[in-house]
Amino acid sequence: MQQSSKETAGLAGDASRGRQDPWRLTQHGFDAARAARDETLFALANGTLGVRGALEEGDSASDGTFLSSVFEQNPIHYHERFPGFTRSTDTRVPVAEGKHIRVRLGDLLLRVEDSEWLDFERTLDLAAGALDRRLRLKTPQGHTLEITARRVVPLAERALLAIRFEVASVDYTGPLTLVSSIETGRQAVEQGDDPRIGVHGGEDLQVSDEHADADQARLTQRTRHSGAALVCAQQHRVSPGLIFEGAAASAGRVEQRFVATLKPGASATIEKFVAYDDGNGAAADGVDAVLSRARAAGFDAIAAVQVDAMQAFWQRAGLSVTGDPAAELALRFNLFHLLQSAGRDGITGTAAKGITGEGYEGHCFWDTEAFVLPVMAFTAPDVARAMLMYRYRTLDGARATARAMNHPRGALYPWRTIAGRECSAHYPSGSAAYHINAAIAYGIGLYLDASDDLDFLSEAGAEILFETARIWPQAGHSNPRLDGAFCIHEVTGPDEYTTLVNNNWYTNRMAQRHLLRAVDAWSRLSAERPEALASLASRIGLDAEEVALWHRAADAMYLPVDEALGIHPQDDDFLGKPRWPFPKREGPHRPLLLDYHPLTLYRHQVCKQADVVMALVLAGDGIDAGAKRRDFDYYEAVTTHDSTLSAPVFGILASEVGQDEKAWGYFDASLRVDLDDLHGNTDHGVHMAAMAGSWLGLVQGFGGLRVVDGLLQFAPTLPSAWTGYGFNLRWRGCVLRVDVDTRGVRYRLDEGSTLAFRHAGSEVMLAQGRQALLPLAVPAPPKAMFPRACDALIFDLDGVLTDTAHTHYRAWKRLADGIGVPFDLQVNERLKGVDRMASLEIILERASRTYSADEKRALADTKNGYYVQEIANVGPQDLFDGVREVLDAARSAGLKLGLASASRNAPALLDKLGIADRFDYIADAGRIVRAKPDPAIFLDVAAALGVPAHRCLGVEDAAAGIEAIHAAGMAAVGIGDARALRHADAVVPRIAEFDLRTFVSP
Repeated sequence: MQQSSKETAGLAGDASRGRQDPWRLTQHGFDAARAARDETLFALANGTLGVRGALEEGDSASDGTFLSSVFEQNPIHYHERFPGFTRSTDTRVPVAEGKHIRVRLGDLLLRVEDSEWLDFERTLDLAAGALDRRLRLKTPQGHTLEITARRVVPLAERALLAIRFEVASVDYTGPLTLVSSIETGRQAVEQGDDPRIGVHGGEDLQVSDEHADADQARLTQRTRHSGAALVCAQQHRVSPGLIFEGAAASAGRVEQRFVATLKPGASATIEKFVAYDDGNGAAADGVDAVLSRARAAGFDAIAAVQVDAMQAFWQRAGLSVTGDPAAELALRFNLFHLLQSAGRDGITGTAAKGITGEGYEGHCFWDTEAFVLPVMAFTAPDVARAMLMYRYRTLDGARATARAMNHPRGALYPWRTIAGRECSAHYPSGSAAYHINAAIAYGIGLYLDASDDLDFLSEAGAEILFETARIWPQAGHSNPRLDGAFCIHEVTGPDEYTTLVNNNWYTNRMAQRHLLRAVDAWSRLSAERPEALASLASRIGLDAEEVALWHRAADAMYLPVDEALGIHPQDDDFLGKPRWPFPKREGPHRPLLLDYHPLTLYRHQVCKQADVVMALVLAGDGIDAGAKRRDFDYYEAVTTHDSTLSAPVFGILASEVGQDEKAWGYFDASLRVDLDDLHGNTDHGVHMAAMAGSWLGLVQGFGGLRVVDGLLQFAPTLPSAWTGYGFNLRWRGCVLRVDVDTRGVRYRLDEGSTLAFRHAGSEVMLAQGRQALLPLAVPAPPKAMFPRACDALIFDLDGVLTDTAHTHYRAWKRLADGIGVPFDLQVNERLKGVDRMASLEIILERASRTYSADEKRALADTKNGYYVQEIANVGPQDLFDGVREVLDAARSAGLKLGLASASRNAPALLDKLGIADRFDYIADAGRIVRAKPDPAIFLDVAAALGVPAHRCLGVEDAAAGIEAIHAAGMAAVGIGDARALRHADAVVPRIAEFDLRTFVSP
């Protein structure tokens, strides 16, 4: 296709965020290279049917339509297959494509790819739940047409696609034919080398019973192995002047043709209704019944019902961001996709990629309950209930998985599944993730807290809780070597770069909560539904003695704290492994799993995603803020965030421990995972958990929402980037509105009689229509206590012992001027604590051209030469006042001294300053592959000194250095401006005021 030069393909907000409508995601212009991504973003769904956003009149290899219940079964081939290995996997497959409406002008088929596109706009209307699209083009024959289309997949029907499609002539006179078809033959995409997409492509569905006439066209599809079948049929309404011309049915394709005569200024409109029946609905969900209702109502009526459904949702689940329409739009976009792709029939699950693509083969994982379900519990509790009913429907599959894993009783939900069977062939990071049981129990517990739905508990929830709780006493045991602590062995936590471990802290913590939730369910049903409990207990063979065992296991759960670092160890061995030794990657994000053998990952302290940090977010009550801060600092330094699940979790904890800048950064990353395709695989579907994570980042992160002992708790803060934000929550029949701005927090009860909750630790009671205005919560970053036991001091050089900052500035300025790159003191501030190559990258951000790696190394060497020239005259007179006294006092106290400078010239500079002999070790900056804020240089110095990191005290003048010290597990003292170094444990304005007795215990 030829794109007009007046158009630039992109989503509204990419370049002009401030001018966009926060209810409409709009794309101006078309970029064929990003077509697959855009088809994902503009997809429509309703929990059962998913329709990607491609054009009706065009063809796209990445297009697709899916039913959440239709999958194919493929064998898994092992060279060595052991007992319990799953034999086959399920793969979601594309079903019959019903959106196509081909356009013929005379005898010529309009091929949009061969035409000149004069104007193109595509809009996802979040308020209306509809997709609008307009294309003005000029054909190779010189005819100008404008095509407009509106599309809905209504929530009110089980599986209906409704389209209004109009072709208008600008300067064409002649016959028009609209060919409306249902087409088959697409196969699931092959994986290639990326395991995130899928494992199997497989065969296309078998097609039969093709039929087409003036009234209807239809066909039937069947899978070859899984037993799934569906019927797809279409009917139409047409505008005056558009008449039926003929129909055809051939192998795998049916069509109906409508003709009209066009002239300039005239148009022809067709309303197309496509219904699917997978056999899981009621009689009213059959294609004939659905199409009869649709054609009788017409497109406008169907679209109006969709508008009503969306308005009802947004009224109770609304959110807002003052002054940032881009963020507001992104949050609504994410919540919209969650709503439309979440399973809502109690039969089908909620897949990791929703119903918007084929990524992960359409499988459901633990993140359904850990991320998506909490959002639905607070915004659409009926959907949350349906999501849990899917787990109840597949409980027998979980029992079968448990038996395959040699558990004689109970249920173990599969790691990845569609219909309830385990579909993972890689047990170390799949079947070993027993924590999926705890995630489902967490989801059940949160739903019950939010809804108080006793019927659900007695009819489904309790059975899931009981059967899954039974697994923990079989997977764990009371360890006599740890004074009877309950230990769980050979499991994998959320971090898939660390597998088959003992006492994964997340798993143990969540198992403890799971067991206690099951005990509570037993107690509640005993009191309120004794007959239902007796029937269930008899059916599954459960008695009070077994429930008491769960309570004992929970009370004795092994949840250690590492005494040296003051953190929660990810597992028994994690802290004893070496840290990841390879340099930090540059360029687009690329997960380590694509380039390294799993064993290489397993041998190191490297996390794919939040693990201990995840436990602190889901079950962190009762853990003090200081411990959470130490965990955050330590695990952030070893986490790659290769999973989209990671950033929102780190962001929520960052908010809680007062790391506001990092909280914003993580929130922003999760907010636009798909809109900006940050992980490079949005082509294959949206990231449901990351989308949920953005909502959780708003509400749990900035809003401080937690549920503790069944009670809502808030601690709202306001990001510096915003002037205000707000959100609605549904809770036990109430609707609570929370608005946050610079004046404080306003709570208003819009529905419900009364609601009790906590704000920043204080109890609040609201009656309907009443509101309360309270001050913002101000989380104080936890600080290390001084004086403290210490065996070593580790200093930075520049800004701490001497001032070479301006020397560096002159060297960088000389280099920048030489290559014509703007450089000033403001940019220079960003270089503090940053090594030479990273500093060069910052400077080159303003360069007018790109530089190769060799050119960059040459520039860095040139700068170093300038710097060496500048320091030629440095001497003892350039030491800051008090440096010698501090070093001598430390020596007299028996402390070891180390230097952690990013400068490769540090040894020479210390010689010139006359203090080289005071230091026991000077870091070799050339050997450190990761610059501050990575802790590598401080850990290197501690190891060389032979002092454990927790017995070291770091002294720094840069925020990046303070972050590195904390990530190394050390206490940090800042030298300089207390505001710039507010995350340090203590700050003194200059080294001369560093009193050893204040910081180091005798």
